[in-house]
Amino acid sequence: MTPVLAATNIGKTYPGVRALHDVSVELRQNEVLGLIGQNGSGKSTLLKILSGMEQPTTGKIRLRGVDTIVRSPLAAASMGIGLVHQEQSLIPNLTVAENIFFDKPSPHRRFGIYNWRGLNREAARQLAKLECDIPPDIKVDALSFPDRQMVEFAKVLAIEELIDQPLVILFDEPTSLLSPSEVEDLFRQIRRLRARASVVFVSHRMEEVLEISDRVHVMVNGENVAERTQDTTSHEELYHLMVGSRRSDDYYQESGREPVEAFEPRLVVAGLTAPGRFRDVSLSVRSGEIVAVTGVAGSGAETFCRAIFGAEDGVVGSVKVAGHELGLSAMPDEAIRAGIGYVPAERKLEGVIVGRTVLENIILTFGPQMGRIGLINRKKETAQALSWINRLKVKTPSPVEYVERLSGGNQQKVSLAKWLMSDRLQVLILDHPTRGLDPGAKADLFGVMRELARQGLAIVFVSETLEETLGMADTVIVMRDGEVSAKFEDLCLHKPRPEQIVEAMV
Repeated sequence: MTPVLAATNIGKTYPGVRALHDVSVELRQNEVLGLIGQNGSGKSTLLKILSGMEQPTTGKIRLRGVDTIVRSPLAAASMGIGLVHQEQSLIPNLTVAENIFFDKPSPHRRFGIYNWRGLNREAARQLAKLECDIPPDIKVDALSFPDRQMVEFAKVLAIEELIDQPLVILFDEPTSLLSPSEVEDLFRQIRRLRARASVVFVSHRMEEVLEISDRVHVMVNGENVAERTQDTTSHEELYHLMVGSRRSDDYYQESGREPVEAFEPRLVVAGLTAPGRFRDVSLSVRSGEIVAVTGVAGSGAETFCRAIFGAEDGVVGSVKVAGHELGLSAMPDEAIRAGIGYVPAERKLEGVIVGRTVLENIILTFGPQMGRIGLINRKKETAQALSWINRLKVKTPSPVEYVERLSGGNQQKVSLAKWLMSDRLQVLILDHPTRGLDPGAKADLFGVMRELARQGLAIVFVSETLEETLGMADTVIVMRDGEVSAKFEDLCLHKPRPEQIVEAMV
């Protein structure tokens, strides 16, 4: 049977870096093809080429048996190819309905004028396919990340109305910030789509790839290295093919972990409240302690951590660092001066500055402090930035590569490195720090977190999974509906059962 989509001998070269080399992939009718690889292996670059966002340097694409040049995302949509982006492609100040249809022909838009009733009705129909009740007339920037992910999916599903031939749907890390129940909802939609579509599914969560995929392609350094079927491979084998070593969960193991010493708290938060978001939340973090704040989407965990950093308005309560009380003026400047660093979940929007190099992003906040009498010490700041690039294993062809050309996981490492440049850092807040990281990079990050804690840093992180929570944290704060619903301390001595945490979440 002729493949729905065949990419043959695809190569892609950017100045100074070869992103893809001789990659060939076939997507068969009504199948789900899993695509895995470490950060920087070329997965996202391949999806960008298949969806018209990038053009290949070499190779060809055949769509439904015909040689095809996919010149743009608009052309791809007209051909029945849709991409659900890892970093989300939505326009924040437009409504849900506008985002779903702004790049598609619509009978409800003529000469730039909308028939809002018709447009909203059609958008609601697309959202109903996902069994979600997001209002089509609300602006996207008012939505949570999982809701925006659903809008992203609805935007792609709308191409069903444009073409009668088999569709090609590309998912680039769609589950990175979804709860288990939301992942199940997504998988149910993918299984529904198989009736008239073929799917490429990219994820670092190998258990998800094995659950949803018929076949799996493994990529390393921009090349194909293996193809496996779902019933002839395992999590262990895929990890070995991808990373080049046997799986190691050392960052989840208890060996070598000791109770945190009874130092005075480095960070003390008392009665922090942001009306409508969370209320009366308190915690204390000692030097060398790792505290996980966890909860389902909408629990308030992420917003609470942003408020500690001064990135939420209308907050009341008390935040103290090393005994010094911070003002709650919704400005991070004071938190930074007090020694708080914050790595956001949405790295491309808040964590890095696109259009700047890797080096510029790392030294931007604290590099000037390495000079004397107002003079910048370029040599010193560059040397320290390079040391963190190496320690965090940031995969970049050069320190002067533009940060947006790095994979999502490597952008996350750059976002972290800029805080580690500071010799004043006392508290580090990490919001979903492993989002978009492959298993090897995740192990590297947790190794760094453990090292920083041993050196006396106080760490607060919003965890991605229960496995991370129980494996990394000394203390766990569980939030539900904006309030603390449970607290578990001294995990290395008294580890709670996973179901205890889940019960507190829901």
